[in-house]
Amino acid sequence: MGGINSENIDPNNAVIVGIISQKQTPELITEYLDELEFLAKTYGVKTKKRFTQRLETPNTATFVGKGRLDEIREYVKMNNIDTVIFDDDLSPSQLRNIEKVLQVLILDRSLLILEIFQQRAQTSHAKTQVELARYQYLLPRLTNMWTHLERQRGGTSTRGGSGEKEIETDRRIIRDKISRLKKQLKAIDKQMSTQRGNRGKLVRVALVGYTNVGKSTLMNVLSKSKVFAENKLFATLDTTVRKVVLQNIPFLMSDTVGFIRKLPHQLVESFKSTLDEVREADLVVHVVDIAHPAFEDHYNTVNQTLAEIEATDKPTLLVFNKIDTYDLLGGFEDGEFSRPTLKELQKTWMANLDNQCLFISAEEKTNIDELRKTMYEEVKKIHITRFPYNDFLYQEYE
Repeated sequence: MGGINSENIDPNNAVIVGIISQKQTPELITEYLDELEFLAKTYGVKTKKRFTQRLETPNTATFVGKGRLDEIREYVKMNNIDTVIFDDDLSPSQLRNIEKVLQVLILDRSLLILEIFQQRAQTSHAKTQVELARYQYLLPRLTNMWTHLERQRGGTSTRGGSGEKEIETDRRIIRDKISRLKKQLKAIDKQMSTQRGNRGKLVRVALVGYTNVGKSTLMNVLSKSKVFAENKLFATLDTTVRKVVLQNIPFLMSDTVGFIRKLPHQLVESFKSTLDEVREADLVVHVVDIAHPAFEDHYNTVNQTLAEIEATDKPTLLVFNKIDTYDLLGGFEDGEFSRPTLKELQKTWMANLDNQCLFISAEEKTNIDELRKTMYEEVKKIHITRFPYNDFLYQEYE
C-alpha cells in the first residue's frame, strides 16, 4: 500500500508527524499539527497520536531519524493504523523509503490538501483544476507501486516496445492527462473570463481569508442567500458570486476558496482563474477568525498569497469575525471566558492593522449594520466614478 496508490483506500486512523527546528519551535509545531489534525479530520481520518523530533533539517532519506521511524512503525503495527501524515512535503525518495518501512498509506501535507480538494470539488471547473494539480504533484513521485494505472493503460504498454519500463509508461499516461486537462482548463477559463466580462461595470467585492474563517456565513448574511457553509476546511472550492444591494447601490460579491499555510504550488497554479475573482475585484474584504489562536499567522499567510497573485494594490476592509468566541484575556483570569465589548476591541492593537478595520460576528450578526455602512461607503466611492449621473442613489445610509 503506497502513498501514491490512494485510490480504493478508506483510511480511518492516522498518526501525524512533524519536525521541531529553529524555524519550527515546539509552540509552532503544536499549532501546525493542530491544523494538520483538522485537515485529517476534514479528510475523514481520526488522528490517534502525534510524533515529533527535534532536527536541524529533515533527514534526506526518511524525513525523521531511523530510530523515530522505527518507533512510528511499531506504533502503527500495534494499533492498527492505516495512514501516516507528514506536516511537510516529502521528496520522491523520502516517500519511497518511508513506504518500505511503514507499509501503510503515506500522505504529506500537500497530497492531503489535494485529496481534500478532490473530495470537495463539485463543479466541472473545480474538478478539472484539482485533477490537474493532483497529477502535476504525482508525476515526479511515480513509483512501481502505482498499480491502479494498469486499468487505464490498456494497449499503450506495447507501443514503446517490449523493453519499455513500466514507470515510463506511467509517466507518459500522466503527461498525456496533464496536457488534456490543461486544454480543458484553458477552455473553461476562457468561458469564465467571458462571464466576468459580461458583468459590466458593476463594482466587484471579493471576500478573502484563511480557510474556515466564516466567509461563506458572512456571504449569506450580506447577500441574504444560502451559500454552503460548514465548520470544515475548504468547505467552498468554487467561487460563488451574488448580487448585493446596499442603499440602492448594486454590486457583485464573490466568496473565494480559502487560503492556507503551505498551499501546494500546483493548486495555486490550477486555481489561477478562480483567484482572478480577487485580482479583478474593486474592493477586497479580508476576513480573519479572531478567535483562532494562530490568527496573526493566518492574516500574514493571506497577505502573502495576495502578494503572490498581485492583488495587494486594492482598497481593503479588514474584518475580524467570530468575536462571539474570542476570549480577550486568553483564559488567564481564573480560566473564565472573557467576551470583549466592541469598544474594548477597538482599543486593541488589532484595530491598527489596517485603515479600515471592523469587528463582527457573522454567526450572531453582531455589528453587521456597521459593516454594511462601511462597505456602502467604499462601494459608493467606486460606483460614483462609473455612474456619475446617478446622484439620486447616493443618499445617506440609514
